Amino acid sequence: MTPIALAVACLTLVTFCYVGVCAGSPFGTCRKCRGFGFATTTDRKNRPKRGKRCRRCKGRGKRVRVGRWLYNRASRIYREGTR
Repeated sequence: MTPIALAVACLTLVTFCYVGVCAGSPFGTCRKCRGFGFATTTDRKNRPKRGKRCRRCKGRGKRVRVGRWLYNRASRIYREGTR
């Protein structure tokens, strides 16, 4: 196999695996708050303390994966175009 064909095969495999992950689990943990839903801070005695609500995930701790977001957008455009 040539290196280009091998690279294309690997990219195709990775793409299909990501599509499977997006279909099976459309929500992932928030990267900013690491799934807590809030920022962790420390008080003056260096003990962990609950901070503000995460603005990226709105305190839920989950976010929609990019692939699932693209699928939702494409299906919404298709649905509105075929009415």
